[in-house]
Amino acid sequence: MSESPPPSSPSPVELREEMRGPVMWLTIDRQERRNAINAAVLEGLSDALARANRDTAVRAVVLTGAGTRAFCAGADLQSGTSFKFDYAAPYQGIANLFRQARQSTVPLIARVNGACMAGGMGLMAMCDLAVASRQAVFGLPEVKVGVFPAQVLSVLGGLLPRRVLAEMCITGEPIDAAQALELKLINRVSDDVDESVDWLLGRLLDKSPAAIRRGLYTMKKIEAMAFEESMAFTESQIGLFALTEDAAEGQLAFREKRKPQWSGR
Repeated sequence: MSESPPPSSPSPVELREEMRGPVMWLTIDRQERRNAINAAVLEGLSDALARANRDTAVRAVVLTGAGTRAFCAGADLQSGTSFKFDYAAPYQGIANLFRQARQSTVPLIARVNGACMAGGMGLMAMCDLAVASRQAVFGLPEVKVGVFPAQVLSVLGGLLPRRVLAEMCITGEPIDAAQALELKLINRVSDDVDESVDWLLGRLLDKSPAAIRRGLYTMKKIEAMAFEESMAFTESQIGLFALTEDAAEGQLAFREKRKPQWSGR
């Protein structure tokens, strides 16, 4: 009788997911590759964001990288196929993730714990809020390997001044966390990045879930609209805000001088 082959070791989990109360934490766990993006990470992020947006119990998503060296170094260049794909397919990998983030009505928070480079800049920029440790650095070094930021520009363009973005793309040189804060690329810098995450969550989780979800929807929809189109859209949206249970409860609680009890509806 032939011997059975030894059991194969389980594949490493390259994207860890954890619920901490109403907050979904997503951690890219590829420290040996500075938390670089691969197909498994992209697939895991897309699946997690889809589930978070279907579950009204999820109030926020925190995205980070394992360890302290890197938030995300961008595409995994060790594969040799990072920028190759099926050119007949009109929608691709990380671009689809950015599209999905743009449609998210759950707040996305980037916890930038180290180097945030190339495609990692895209992951940070697709989030609604971002906090960073003081040792974090931000860069678009693609020109150093013969390519240029592409999809990342679609999510970074509205966050950085045109000349700053051009300099970062053309020189490939990074900026530090203090510069990123000054440029308003991130919301907060501190020695303890988790303290900043807790600070943001503490200011978010006690607010109306319904208002935040519909509010993010409204904010993201009007970004590409002309002024008059935007005004007409927001005129209709405020009427819908007012019809929610949270709006009724919030105004009643204000009149009764008490904390509101949100239903999220």
